[in-house]
Amino acid sequence: MLPIQFSGHGVEITQTLHDFVNKKFARLQKHSDKITNIHIFFEVKKLIQMAEATVHIKGHEIFAKAESEDLYKTIDLLVDKLVRQLDKHKGKSESRG
Repeated sequence: MLPIQFSGHGVEITQTLHDFVNKKFARLQKHSDKITNIHIFFEVKKLIQMAEATVHIKGHEIFAKAESEDLYKTIDLLVDKLVRQLDKHKGKSESRG
């Protein structure tokens, strides 16, 4: 399981949310085995649910931000963005040899 730190403003980090995030973020392990730590920050501004994540991998950080009216959809969008960035980073690392 990935080491994930949660923080937020105006959002209660429930066990259900915690479990959902762990399940969705497990997908990242398929795209990089070099992840050392993940920090996720949640915030609610009026009707908008925002989430941002910093993924620490050996020698590098990847950052993504997503927002929507539904927190669970926001998490899905965030994971999709991180997967794309991890794949891009992996491609650069492999081409450097």
